[in-house]
Amino acid sequence: MKNKLLSLTALCRVPFIASLSLGAVLQPVLLPAALAQEDLLEGTVRTILVEGNQRIEARTIQSYLLFEPGDSFNAERIDLSLKTLFATGLFADVAIDRWGNDVVVRVVENPIVNRISFEGNKALKEDKLREEIQIAPRSPFTAARVSSDVNRMIELYRRSGRFSARIRPEYKTLSQNRVDVVFVIEEGPTSGVRGINFIGNKEFSDARLRSEIVTRQSRPWRFFSSNDNYDSSRMEYDREKLREFYLDKGYYDFRVASAVAEMAPGKNDFFITYTVDEGVPYTFGEIKVETSLAKLDAGSLQRLVPMADTDPFRGKMIEQTIDSLTYAAGVAGYAFVDIRPIVKADPQTRRVDITFVVDEGPRVYIERVNIVGNTQTLDRIIRRELRIADGDAFNRVLIDRSRNRARALGFFKNVTVEETPGSAPDKTEVTYTVEEQSTGELSFSAGFSSTDSFLFDVGLSQANLLGTGRSAGLDLSLSQRQQIASFRFTEPRFMDRTLSAGLMGWLSSYDYTDVSSYESTSYGAGLNMAFPVADRTQLGLRYRLQYDSVNITDQNIVIDTEGNLVSTTVRDADGTVRSPVPGDITDPSQLVVDVCDIRYRFRSSSCTSETEGISSILGYSLTWDGTNDPIEPTRGMNMQLSQDVAGLGGDVQTLRTEANATGYYGLTPALRASLRLSAGHIQPWGDDMTVRINNRFFRGGSNFRGFDVAGIGPRQVVRYYDPDTGEQVSMERGSALGGNFYYQGTFELTVPNFLPEEYGIKSAFFVDAGGLGSLYDQDIVAPIAYTDSTTGYDAIQYTETDAAFRAATGLSVMWDSPFGPLRFDFSQVLRAEDYDKKETFRFSTTTRF
Repeated sequence: MKNKLLSLTALCRVPFIASLSLGAVLQPVLLPAALAQEDLLEGTVRTILVEGNQRIEARTIQSYLLFEPGDSFNAERIDLSLKTLFATGLFADVAIDRWGNDVVVRVVENPIVNRISFEGNKALKEDKLREEIQIAPRSPFTAARVSSDVNRMIELYRRSGRFSARIRPEYKTLSQNRVDVVFVIEEGPTSGVRGINFIGNKEFSDARLRSEIVTRQSRPWRFFSSNDNYDSSRMEYDREKLREFYLDKGYYDFRVASAVAEMAPGKNDFFITYTVDEGVPYTFGEIKVETSLAKLDAGSLQRLVPMADTDPFRGKMIEQTIDSLTYAAGVAGYAFVDIRPIVKADPQTRRVDITFVVDEGPRVYIERVNIVGNTQTLDRIIRRELRIADGDAFNRVLIDRSRNRARALGFFKNVTVEETPGSAPDKTEVTYTVEEQSTGELSFSAGFSSTDSFLFDVGLSQANLLGTGRSAGLDLSLSQRQQIASFRFTEPRFMDRTLSAGLMGWLSSYDYTDVSSYESTSYGAGLNMAFPVADRTQLGLRYRLQYDSVNITDQNIVIDTEGNLVSTTVRDADGTVRSPVPGDITDPSQLVVDVCDIRYRFRSSSCTSETEGISSILGYSLTWDGTNDPIEPTRGMNMQLSQDVAGLGGDVQTLRTEANATGYYGLTPALRASLRLSAGHIQPWGDDMTVRINNRFFRGGSNFRGFDVAGIGPRQVVRYYDPDTGEQVSMERGSALGGNFYYQGTFELTVPNFLPEEYGIKSAFFVDAGGLGSLYDQDIVAPIAYTDSTTGYDAIQYTETDAAFRAATGLSVMWDSPFGPLRFDFSQVLRAEDYDKKETFRFSTTTRF
């Protein structure tokens, strides 16, 4: 019988058919059914024909096949070829037929997506939804892929708190086997968090625990935040935050027994309940450091451990110790170090013994450094700040330092680093993920003082021009006291070297007649450059050429022949009151002069500064930064020394020196303290032993809170005394003269204000203390004693020059508002001289774009 079937097969050319349609399993079909498969697979493939294709070329389809003309027929290869074609996603149906020694591949192509649109989405923007879907215009359409995209978008809505969201895909068939896909979205209401409760907590209140987790209870004022939306994945993160909190409070055995979310009856909100087992507080027991590395001494490493026996257990201290030991090992030359904390907890004694074992870890190299998230900043701008590159040895210290250097650019809201396994066990990939922030700035500020002074400043700057790292700025300041126009430009990597170079120009006019009785005009241009001299030290050089004109207030007065003031005004016949001019006075014992005329006995000492000239100034700044974070430091300090020499040409010869140092210390995440100490001195050299008033130091306003602009320091005063009792009756403040020397300390302590975090309001107590004084003899008018003709009081005019100690304290409130950061300073003076001018409130703001 078998021989007859074989003969029939040879005579009848019975076809072999294999097909796969929409996920069907490959099934060989034999016609007639009784024929043996091994007979049908005999022979070799002569030709391969393709049928049913419209867009895809036959040659492309043939390239996916695992056989070609000349090969023997093979069931396994035919099976794999079918699966390969279907896996491309290009076809809705695939069949392979054998007719004699010819193979026919029949395909039904999937439609091509023509356009994708969304309807009904309001809470989530279309760009956000497109990031989640896989189908795209001009890609093959499959129902499975659309269904997967629907699930992704629903999950996205769930993460945003909309658990009742529904998405229905609709299709519109077009000509040429194309299709439009429309996602019809019903977003539904937001699922909020009605309440967050805790069961089992005894040591810490529900309110305290709620402040430690990310999820917030829904409240009307939280319209700027999405953390009050229910998100099941966020609950897992909150569980870990609770564990971190309790571990840092000493509760080594703490655990979250359960976390349950229940839908509120008849509402779209949830109640979240955490059941916790607090356990009991532990203390640290024996703390040891062991190492067998030749260059490391266990005793020296032991001194880096911040905790000691019987100290309260703190989970974060273990991480801090590992970081400190890793850094120390890196400094000693061990780029590959493995630090294993061996923790032994004794429930009986409630002590935790820890042994830090420091060994040389396996050698790991950086296979690739990836940068993600830089939508504006060019990749090379970030890479040039990194201290690691492809192929370098893995070094935790350099990786973290690179992160800080990227953050120090000021272009990013946040920079995170992640290590992932590479292509081999000894290789790893390092990925820096950056979150771009607005680097353009439109700033304006306003202030109110005790003397009703008002100012308004506007500035326009871009710190990351076109993503190149270059910075440019244009400042315009229009106020009661100053009008300034300035321009600046900086190239951070001049000629592709670690050298920044920039230029600047300005035109300014200052009117300090109300506080210091002078006006000045200045214009000029300058060049600057800066380069690193060590890893944390930078040297900056600068040169300025400028023209300055100082004019003491022009005012005519009437004096007598002895130089005493007679009148500051005259009255015309029609009753008009005006300033006197020569010719108004007919009395030969009186004359009209300027207030700075040398014949006027009471002329201001600032009159000696009335001049004009060119200044040629060369200077430098040496900066050292030893903080742990360039943006929000909580440890370490930074220092700066700068000097400017005027006199390399020009008309001014002075040496100006300033120095400052700032230390930071984080007490808790909410309590951070900083102390800034600063001092400055300017002295003349050469033939002219005087310092012009516009070159002196002035303190007050924003640089010494609690006092008005130029509110402290040397000042010309007149004191009036009762001739009978000798007691001071009154005092008249004259113009502020500025000083040649100042010293100042500023202490700030950020404190919690117990307002919801979503408000973005921070507060800090501050204390400003210091003094300003010292004038050269040429800049001081000799004291003058006289009797006031109006009151009959004895009077004395003289210049106060002592750098007396002043102090003020207050509260600064910073609000990161939707319109930009706002700052309010409320001040109370603790110590002042009676001739100082005080200020109780100041306001400033900046808007970024």
